[in-house]
Amino acid sequence: MNYRFVVDPSLCTGCRTCELACAFSHSKNLKPGKSRIYPLSHAKDKYVPVTCLQCNDAACVKSCFFDALKRNEETGAIELNLGRCVKCRACVAACPFGCALIDDIHDEIVKCDLCKGDPACAHFCPTKALRYTRLPI
Repeated sequence: MNYRFVVDPSLCTGCRTCELACAFSHSKNLKPGKSRIYPLSHAKDKYVPVTCLQCNDAACVKSCFFDALKRNEETGAIELNLGRCVKCRACVAACPFGCALIDDIHDEIVKCDLCKGDPACAHFCPTKALRYTRLPI
């Protein structure tokens, strides 16, 4: 894994551009998908973008009895294989950060996949509160 997704809450304005970029980058049949990122307000004019932390010892992966969640070694993302997923929602219950989500529009479980190594939310974040950066060697 050569890259890290970095979230800097001090730069987040709560504009929700990240949500739009995510939803539209996960469109199916001309319908935007459920955003895998959302800003939470924790004080007046203070926001924290919440997205999958791609945990090293991920509870979502441990909870999946169907081996539908696997880490992509190239991007570092824990990716969901929809062909193996039975929508039992164990990963949704297991994630302590609320980052495995139910997409009612497309009837599937979703979580951040870092857009296959090119996160749309980071590209469109106007304040650079979200970055996908190369790790130092």
